[in-house]
Amino acid sequence: MKSAAPNTLSLLRNELKKQKLTGFIVPRQDEFQGEYVASYAERLKWLTGFAGSWGMAIVTLKKAAIFVDGRYTIQVREQVDVKTITPQHLMDEPPTAWIEKNLGKNDRLGFDPWLTTASEAKRLGEACAKVGAKLIPVAKNLIDKIWSDQPARPQNPLSVQPSQFAGRSSLEKLGDMAAILATGKVDAAVLAEPSSVSWLLNLRGADVPYTPVVLAYAIIHRKGKAELFIDAKRLPEDVRSALKTTAIIRKPTDLESSLKKLGAKKSSVMIDAGSAPEKIRSTLAASGAKIIEGTDPCTMPKALKNKVEQQGARSSQLRDGVALSRFLHWLSLEGPKGKLTEDSAAEKLKAFRSETGVLMDLSFSTISASGPNAAIPHYHVDPENCRAINNNEIYLIDSGGQYQDGTTDVTRTVIIGQPTDEMRDRFTRVLKGMIGISTIAFPKGTTGANIDVLARASLWKAGLDYDHGTGHGVGSYLSVHEGPARISKNNYITLQPGMILSNEPGFYKRGEYGIRIENLLLVKEPSEIAGGERPMLSFETLTLAPIDRTLIETKLLTRDELQWLDTYHARVLKEVGSFMDGAALEWMKKACAPL
Repeated sequence: MKSAAPNTLSLLRNELKKQKLTGFIVPRQDEFQGEYVASYAERLKWLTGFAGSWGMAIVTLKKAAIFVDGRYTIQVREQVDVKTITPQHLMDEPPTAWIEKNLGKNDRLGFDPWLTTASEAKRLGEACAKVGAKLIPVAKNLIDKIWSDQPARPQNPLSVQPSQFAGRSSLEKLGDMAAILATGKVDAAVLAEPSSVSWLLNLRGADVPYTPVVLAYAIIHRKGKAELFIDAKRLPEDVRSALKTTAIIRKPTDLESSLKKLGAKKSSVMIDAGSAPEKIRSTLAASGAKIIEGTDPCTMPKALKNKVEQQGARSSQLRDGVALSRFLHWLSLEGPKGKLTEDSAAEKLKAFRSETGVLMDLSFSTISASGPNAAIPHYHVDPENCRAINNNEIYLIDSGGQYQDGTTDVTRTVIIGQPTDEMRDRFTRVLKGMIGISTIAFPKGTTGANIDVLARASLWKAGLDYDHGTGHGVGSYLSVHEGPARISKNNYITLQPGMILSNEPGFYKRGEYGIRIENLLLVKEPSEIAGGERPMLSFETLTLAPIDRTLIETKLLTRDELQWLDTYHARVLKEVGSFMDGAALEWMKKACAPL
């Protein structure tokens, strides 16, 4: 359904005139730059109708554009009124290029400095300056001024992530942070990334869908306790008790005064310009602080899962694999009947996960896509307007769960009925890419960019490719999309033991079908290879669920690839099958039979 964009655009343009602005930037992000935001922060969706997890609109008095990446080039045209808002590919014409083309001398482009990172504000400001325009921070977001029924901000209570799942106490982690600050001769660091605050203080929240982070800023000091900026009313007694030795609780409105105090002392303060709002940077700068731009000090320690978190990942993946396998068995029976919809199937999988008794939430909105909808990489199911799951069509389901011991993310593509030869060819090429990543051994210093080609090689040979990264980092009962490492063409973060990443190559034929196969991988410690000269790292596959054998063209697989698949399925049958019986177990035996 298209948005009533002309009305919302008219309201915004009236506000632009009041504020004497030429235009205004509306990002998808909230103050914490998160992928998932609370309902009050869905400003871009309210304005344009676009429901993707990343996007940005720029609205001027005469024009409007919305920028999306390769995941959403189809979706944006289905959800946005393209007669009034022009979709732009983020890579082909980024916002900075659009600004240089569409703004001129003395134009004033407004932006919310809380919703724009310091690095992004710098880029946008430079683009404006090139054409003689100015980037103007606004005191109050213009969308908030005109959104009459904007939802209230969440006030959900926080919870403690126990050491039995976290593996290390918050006091130990703060000690590590203090050592990092001391090494860099930094007095303090501002944490603007909610997952960093949550990980450091062993806290979890329920402010946004799917991601159990605490929406709060924190300041850590080389000496003394951290400062946590959050409404004290949201802290149950066990949380207060847990924070006594590690943090001072301050009101969210006290953040600016704390930043100014650091400036008054001429403190050296580290910020991550990629996550810290421009408002934090500008407040520190104006108050006299010495700003040191660097990577959020929690980023890498959070990504390197400790032994407890690694074991939690294995346990949660097995539990999740049982739920998914039960669903796939159910789908094999119900799918051919022609009575299922994308939404009813997604709800059934959620029910299987809920039956574990320990599901905290889904880890993202399930992508349940049949036929041509599967060709939209980040398709969003509309319960009131979704497709049926039809015979002789591909069905793709990308889903995950949040459990206290781990976060899961898995994609399986299956055929309901009989596949075409082309479907089998494309599926097998995607599978070859997934196996290529799963089986690679690599030396210290290897990055995701170094191995991304392995996932695409078979597709490239056929003149094919896909427009998204091959893999992303995954948190431990935190964000399903976690940095800093990824498997992609342009990620140069070194892969290190303890990192958990997804492995999800795909292929999408617009208007017909889409394919993606995804497992999660754990980077293992280096080991010696017989006859080798240096230790090599490798991946441990965490995800356990059958891969649809009906879609595999075995002639395209090498002997080693067939060996990997048969070994993987034998493991799935042994570990997941031990929790199944009756007809479900018989189905598992067939689904995991050697090729």
